[in-house]
Amino acid sequence: MTAWTGGAPAVHIGNVGDFNAQFAGGSPAVRRAGGHYACLAAFYSTDPRILVLPRQADDFWVRELSRVLEWQDVAVYGSVAGEDGGVAEALRSRPALLERIRRSGLPVITWGRTPESERLLAPPEPTAGPGPGSDVGPDGLGQALHVTRRYESKAAAHRLFCTLAPAHPGIVVPAQERVTSRRGAARALAARAAAGATAVVKAEYGVGGYGTTVVTPGRIAAAGGAQALAKRLARGAVLIEEYVHGSGPLRNLTFDALVDDGGAVHPVGVGVMDIDGTSYQGVTVGPGAVPDAPAAVAERFATAVGRALAAEGYRGWYDVDFVMDRAGRLAPVEINLRLTGPAVALMIQARLARLQGGRPLVRTLDRLPLGSRLPAAALADHLREVSRRCCSLGVTLLPTVVTAAFEPDPYVGVALAARTTGALDAAEAVVRSANEALGRMFLDTGVSASDPSSGASPRRTRRARRRRS
Repeated sequence: MTAWTGGAPAVHIGNVGDFNAQFAGGSPAVRRAGGHYACLAAFYSTDPRILVLPRQADDFWVRELSRVLEWQDVAVYGSVAGEDGGVAEALRSRPALLERIRRSGLPVITWGRTPESERLLAPPEPTAGPGPGSDVGPDGLGQALHVTRRYESKAAAHRLFCTLAPAHPGIVVPAQERVTSRRGAARALAARAAAGATAVVKAEYGVGGYGTTVVTPGRIAAAGGAQALAKRLARGAVLIEEYVHGSGPLRNLTFDALVDDGGAVHPVGVGVMDIDGTSYQGVTVGPGAVPDAPAAVAERFATAVGRALAAEGYRGWYDVDFVMDRAGRLAPVEINLRLTGPAVALMIQARLARLQGGRPLVRTLDRLPLGSRLPAAALADHLREVSRRCCSLGVTLLPTVVTAAFEPDPYVGVALAARTTGALDAAEAVVRSANEALGRMFLDTGVSASDPSSGASPRRTRRARRRRS
């Protein structure tokens, strides 16, 4: 991790929504949707000093993280977002905070590069303008941003995979075609269904599995045919990719790495992802999480990807996601040119290794449903009790996403660290069970679901009452 921040503390800016929105036409809804996930900004490096979040997080959260991870004097600035959910532009309207960040002299880390963040955080331009060999593009933005936007395209990533794969035994690239209309998508899906094949329909840009749909022949039949199904797809171009058949606990792997300022590639680590349908839910990293053979194949290929990105001017964190087929080969499916969910687990692992020695296993669970809506004080009490129970199993619990506990569909994110996968499994069961028990607790104690101080969700409570009757 020394190559990431030079071993220095850092400023973390939670611009998840900004990053995603640049691939969705600047959509305010997409910006706002990234607000809760931006809690992961606490873990952009192993040692934050200034933390900027789009939403307000209760003080208990960073106090608890600082206690366990031995962080010193973390300054937290919450609710730093404009009406559209954007963080970089909102920072522009807070000159005192922006000046504090600039004067800190610390590395500034964002979730990913955006035009707004590049302009906001760039040093003053030289009066003579960019000279020969400058890494500034024709629109005044850094070359690294241009590479980011190029290879966040799943079509461009696929072309790079096809170029590199012949030199890498154990890698197989699924066939992909780009169709530009719903009619074209219907024809392509119908042809695959006629051959009994499953396809994956992807938006060219998407995050966390969103915009990706697995289409089986049965699903086409149930929808009334390929044409009817294609009408449900977004307008415009989509990618139709060969489905990689496989199963088991190692189906979805990822490898994280970074390109330093000099263009050198530094492998960081491999993880096995938890994917629900097509949506990313979390990851497990650490000794034995992924066997040596597939881990080595993933590392070699992801490092080659990094060298290609570096040659074009990319600098920063990235990962390559893979699907394992039935023969044990790895199929690369996308590149993420930004920080990632697995990066959070790797940062936590590195910090705990420094404090405790060894390399613990770390599992992140980014979206665990709560059985009831909880205000901040009740959430803090709940997490303290769950943490105590995990500690009795030899597992450290760290809250990661804490601002969504009072949403209509409330959830929380946590990270678990332990020495064995058995301990992780036991702790995960404890957390899930405790979350589910919240709804029953409010029913059994007779607390009114309409009382905001209770934290109970009226809609969820009514469902629970019907189950009991």
